Amino acid sequence: MSKRLVSRLLGMFQSRTQVGVDKAGNRYFTRVEEVDGAMKEKRWVEFKGADQDSTTVPVEWICWLNGQRKKAPTPEELAELEARRERVKQNVERKAESPNLQSFVKQQFSGTPPPDQQKGHLNQQEPVPLSNQGLGSHQHELQQMKGTLPEHFSFPPVSVTF
Repeated sequence: MSKRLVSRLLGMFQSRTQVGVDKAGNRYFTRVEEVDGAMKEKRWVEFKGADQDSTTVPVEWICWLNGQRKKAPTPEELAELEARRERVKQNVERKAESPNLQSFVKQQFSGTPPPDQQKGHLNQQEPVPLSNQGLGSHQHELQQMKGTLPEHFSFPPVSVTF
C-alpha cells in the first residue's frame, strides 16, 4: 500500500471527533484533513450493530452528513423534533377518525337543499344542453358541476379560442 493511503487510514482512527449519537445508537464523527492543499471537514456515521441500514439515520443527521447544516444536531434539538413528530402523528390519527368530507359539506351548506334535490341536478333526468361553442365537450361536465353546487356559487364566464 502507498504511504499516503496508510497515513489516511491511521488518521481516520486517530484524529476523529465524535459529535453525537442518535436514538438508534449510530455514532457520528468528523475530522479535518488536507485534500489537495485545502483543509476539508470529513463527516461519517458508524452504524450500531452488524447491519448497516442507512434508513436508520434521522433526517437531521443526514443533513449534517451532507453538509446542509454546519452544526451537528444537539440532543435537545433531537428531543424537540421527536416530540413534534409525535404530535403530528397524533394529529393525523385524529384527522383519520374525524367526519368525512360529506358531513363537512352538509354542515357548511346546511341552508341549501342536498345536491340531489337541487334544480338541474342530473338525478332528476333533466336534459343538459350541450354547446359546440367555447368549452366544447367539457360543457357537459361544467353543467354537471353547476348542478351539484349551491346557488350562491357561480362560475366566471369562460371563452376559449383556437
